[in-house]
Amino acid sequence: MPRDHRPAKSIRVLLAEDQGMMRGALALLLGLEADIEVVAQVGTGDAIVGAALESRPDVALLDIELPGISGLDAAALLREEAPDCRVLILTTFGRPGYLRRAMEAGAAGFLVKDGPVEELARSIRQVLTGETVVDPALAAAALSAGPSPLTTRECDVLKASADGATVADIASKLHLSESTVRNYLSSAIGKTATRNRMEAMREARHQGWL
Repeated sequence: MPRDHRPAKSIRVLLAEDQGMMRGALALLLGLEADIEVVAQVGTGDAIVGAALESRPDVALLDIELPGISGLDAAALLREEAPDCRVLILTTFGRPGYLRRAMEAGAAGFLVKDGPVEELARSIRQVLTGETVVDPALAAAALSAGPSPLTTRECDVLKASADGATVADIASKLHLSESTVRNYLSSAIGKTATRNRMEAMREARHQGWL
């Protein structure tokens, strides 16, 4: 819709999505809504806060899996740097653990990407009025799944295990002793009911705990 046909005060939206085609399609479809204007588009998590401070959106629409920091980490930063901006997580990964982490990071909503754009536009309007919007099926799954059993340090050690890092590599990166790293890895493997640290990391990611 041409700008001069928009309301005097459109809802300003920042869109963070790493896939260019998806980002462009979302921006185009949301731009067709009379009361919504996409004022910034970014493809990495590291660019979110800077773009928000520059464009001053009312709502930030964030994917979770982004190059650089994740959308969940960016949501927590936005809570500190741009507290007036409401955050709506939109992701392919409808995992209960992600939902819990999003709410802890201060997100006002969590939706999966397979919904119609009309529902997304409605959710943007709802979070702007102070409502919390969560995909119903995901909310039910999160309640039944319970909280993550992993501690913050166990999560840190599993994340650092990626790409074949050795215990010595992890210890150096996290400034821990090698025996402490082994203890954290053993605990994480036990809590995820897996056989080794790579399986533990995969399971934790599948559950949305990492």
